[in-house]
Amino acid sequence: MNNRVLVTGSSRGIGKAIAIKLAENGFDIALHFHSNYAAAAQVQKTLLDLGVQVSLLQFDIADRQAVKLAIETDIAENGAYYGVILNAGINRDTAFPAMTEDEWDSVIHTNLDGFYNVIHPTVMPMVQARKGGRIITLASVSGIAGNRGQVNYSASKAGIIGATKALSLELAKRKITVNCIAPGLIETDMVTDISTDIVNQIVPMKRMGKPSEIAGLANFLLSDDAAYITRQVISVNGGMI
Repeated sequence: MNNRVLVTGSSRGIGKAIAIKLAENGFDIALHFHSNYAAAAQVQKTLLDLGVQVSLLQFDIADRQAVKLAIETDIAENGAYYGVILNAGINRDTAFPAMTEDEWDSVIHTNLDGFYNVIHPTVMPMVQARKGGRIITLASVSGIAGNRGQVNYSASKAGIIGATKALSLELAKRKITVNCIAPGLIETDMVTDISTDIVNQIVPMKRMGKPSEIAGLANFLLSDDAAYITRQVISVNGGMI
């Protein structure tokens, strides 16, 4: 059985943690990065040391043609993915009245268009392999509840939730599950400016989550034990909502 998994944004943060966790459990990894080759190469070495096969893919998830070319080339060389984890994304936070057109467009086109750009070229090869599969998207607590200063980001992540639920219905009969993980505040570069006082105020568990705690859920959703779980949005947020 082909056990390759594409993890976007896997050179750092949550994506890196997911790639390492999956490799520890025997999954071969298609490791994606946008621009930081040095960081991606370091993760690649870690994965190779774990004894799995690794292919390295570089593209901007907002660049449809670049994504399509990279993914189709990788699939042609190495076979269809068993799993796809859509992790890569951006945020450009500001109050809505001050939000520029570029701040709106860049977040929507990267995060929401990235759903189509990444997942679309992977689906038919997965279906044609007739071995089932797993698709996992990453949304956010902001996509469920909204968040001040993140109208663009919340819109993009809410869109991902809707797209995930719809796609799950189309692929269920193919034994391909489609689920969404919605993290809260996780210790990554995206939330470095949030103070401990703020965390204590808005998170009932009074701490940020760890990337490994998202990776553990992703690993479970890739497993055989999760074969009957689809169309779900699973929040990992310390009780925020």
